[in-house]
This record gives sequence, C-alpha cells and structure tokens, in this order.
Amino acid sequence: MRHPHTRTIRRRVLGALTAGLLGTAGLAAPAVAAPVHGNATPGQEEVTPTPADGLAMTPPMGFNNWNSTHCRAEFNESMVKGIADLFVDKGLKDAGYQYVNLDDCWALPARDANGLLVPDPVRFPHGIKAVADYVHAKGLKLGIYTSAGTKTCNSAGFPGALGHEYSDARQFADWGVDYLKYDNCNNQGVDARQRYTTMRDALKATGRPIVYSICEWGQNKPWEWASDIGQLWRTTGDISDSWGSMLSILKQNLPLAPYAGPGHWNDPDMLEVGNGGMTDTEYRTHFSMWSVMAAPLLIGSDLRKASPATLDILSNREVIAVDQDPLGKQGAVVSSGGGRWVVAKEMKDGSRAVALFNETGTPQHIATTAQAVGLPDASAYTLRDLWQHRSYNTAGTISATVPAHGTALVRVSADPRWAEYPPAVELGLSGSPLIEAGKPATLTTTVTDLGRTPANRVTVSLSGPEGWTVRAQSPTSAPAVPTGEALRT
Repeated sequence: MRHPHTRTIRRRVLGALTAGLLGTAGLAAPAVAAPVHGNATPGQEEVTPTPADGLAMTPPMGFNNWNSTHCRAEFNESMVKGIADLFVDKGLKDAGYQYVNLDDCWALPARDANGLLVPDPVRFPHGIKAVADYVHAKGLKLGIYTSAGTKTCNSAGFPGALGHEYSDARQFADWGVDYLKYDNCNNQGVDARQRYTTMRDALKATGRPIVYSICEWGQNKPWEWASDIGQLWRTTGDISDSWGSMLSILKQNLPLAPYAGPGHWNDPDMLEVGNGGMTDTEYRTHFSMWSVMAAPLLIGSDLRKASPATLDILSNREVIAVDQDPLGKQGAVVSSGGGRWVVAKEMKDGSRAVALFNETGTPQHIATTAQAVGLPDASAYTLRDLWQHRSYNTAGTISATVPAHGTALVRVSADPRWAEYPPAVELGLSGSPLIEAGKPATLTTTVTDLGRTPANRVTVSLSGPEGWTVRAQSPTSAPAVPTGEALRT
C-alpha cells in the first residue's frame, strides 16, 4: 500500500523530460517515409499471389456501429448517413476508410410471407437500398450483418441466414451491399466450414463483389481453412473497451502471422479507439498493433462524438500505411521478454515497420537491431517515427524508453540518404519511480546517441509537478555526444 505522502512522478517526469538536439526539441524531421532499398535484385520485384476475386487485397478499413451503439435506438438510418458524411468531412475517406457497416438489429424479427428479410421500418424507413445509395454517392461502400444460424446473436431473435443463404445473399446484392459480416450464433451444431462455404457460394452466385467477413470467433481455427472461403476471419471472441480485453486479443492474434496475406486476413475484431475505456496512450497502442498485424481497421466509436485526439489516432496516415502495405505481411514477434515486445512487419519497399510495445505498468527500455528485424547490413539506416512524424539516422539500434502500456512505432530502412537526418537519440530516466514528499531523491537522466553521426548541441531538462524543485547536479548540456555514448545528468 502506498504511503499517503508518497507520490509517483513516473509519468510526470518522463513526460517532462526533453532533450535539445541540433536545435530541435525531443528526439528529431519529412512527412513521408524516406525511399527504401531492400534485398530485391535490381530490376526485380517480389510477386505476391493475387486472389482470383481481387477482393480485400489490403485489410478492409471502415466503420461498424456495434461497439458504440449496440442495439440502442440511436442506431438508425440518420446515424449511418451521418457516419458517411463524417468520413468525408473529417478526412477519413481520404485516409483510406471505405466501408460503412451495419451490425445486428437492422431487420425485423420476422421474415415476410415470402421468407424475405424486412428492414426495420423505424430504424430504416427508406430501406437498406436507399442507405446504400447514399453511401455510394459519397464514394464509400456499405456493409451488412447476419448470422450463420437460425437467428442472430441479439436476444430479440432477428433472423439468421441458415437455410436462407441464397435468398438473403440475393437481397443483399440487390440492395447494393458491398461487405457481409457473417456471425456464428444459433448455428444448430452444423459444421462451421459447411455453413460458411454455403454463404460463400451464395454470394458468388449473385455476381456482385461482396467482401466476406467470417465471424466464427476462432472456434474452429478458421485461419487453417477459410482462405478460399472469405476475405477475413475473426480469430478471437468479441473485443471490449478495456486494456485487458485488447491485450488478450492481441496475444491471441500475434502468433497467426503466417496465415495472413492479400485477400485473406486475420481479424482480431473492431477498434475501440475513442470509446472511453482506455487512455489515449493505450488507444495508440491498440491502433499501432492492429496496423502492424495487418488487421482490418473498423472504427468502433461514435464518430459524431469523437475527440480531436481520437481522430488524430484514427487518421494517422503513416500508421495506416503500415496496415495497408500491399505486400500484405502480418508483423511477427521478434522478442517479448518481460512484457517488452518487439514486433516487426516486412514492407513491400524492403523497409520494416517495428513496434516496441510495453505491456507493463511502468516505463521500459525496449531495444532491437536492424539485423534482428530482417534488414540487410548497411553503414546506417533511416528511422522514421510514425507518431512523431520525424526521421533520424541510426547505426542499427532501434530503441526507446516506452511509457506504461505504450508503443513506439517506427519504420526503418537501409536508405542511402540516412545522413540527411539527425541522429536518433533515446531519453532515459533511472531512479526510484516513487518519491516521498519533503525528502530529496536523486534521479539520473540519459540522452544516448543511437545514430551514426554525433548528436550536436545536446541539452536536457527535467521538470516535476507544481511546487517541486528539480536541480541539476551535473552538466545538462554537451557540445557533442558521439555515437553510442550518452549525456548523463
């Protein structure tokens, strides 16, 4: 139990630790990743097999209402149209988001006399086709939901498609649906592969290209059999808006990297970014790790209420580019000791996206090397920080002190132009994370040069909460810090 007069300065101090480098604050520079030269032989390009249908060649990006509205009355035609409007108005369409997807509760509980699905006239007074037409007019696509069972998952008992696959698929196509999420409830014990294959055949029979999302929660290891059935398959149960849920799902999905690729993706469920159950640091981790895992990016928060911080996370184009890389590789775990994760994703241009993910509740030093993540030998590398939007050079070390539950996401390349960028530096803080009020304590800051070039005119400052006194006992600046060495204060 913490003493009543003891205060943690862990987050405060790390947040207030800054280094000046070549006249810039923090670590240190262009708004796009630098050109990269990988292992490919000149004149040759790596060829990735293309699925015959050409659907979902990169992970689908869009919106699904379930995580923010569930089956509440606010899920209706005007909300869906409003989301399409926001995709355009907030720049999400330009960032790559495409699908506006309806989840459960869009239909009436009973089919009509001909066995056809009936949209709820209160929620969707103009029908689904009118909504699809509106979404299409915005240059976007519409998704819909049903279950591979007699009823969907909601307790109200909405009709599922088991036994009605061909007529339901025909209705979806006639309405202009572009994406189907096919759930697993009330499946009557029928073999999963059989159920999902039947709907695949029904969708193909319509002649309309419809992305097919298999949502059987990973129960029957769909990654082993579904690549010729659907374009994506859920690998886990449902996500909820908590750190524990997100972390559990992340750990279940990470080992499945070999099964992902263009047209067939592991789906660790929708994004919770912005729903309020996690911190922005945790949401950045959520978004970073889903992108490194080449996961579908389906916004699950109510964009009508989204904060600037939420929109900033969801619209980070450099992170989205990692997710949408056309090579289609899912990131693989390089190391994970002590809750300090290194996950690396091979990119089409030969670079590597590298996530330094801190699972623990305290700041952690996490490090790897260019060689360990699969880059060729080079005299130096360009390292692009995808959240700071700055570029550096590194001698080969990829390292950061990562805050609790945080992720540093970088893109590293064997780039001959590395010398155009300042050296990467790492900020560190050592000493007890708990400081008792009224008693002096000593902390040591370090600014370590990870680059191939010296870090010139380095300064460091440290501040604490209001009313605290922070006093340096050794120099806080150096005219230069050579490669691999540090300014310790």
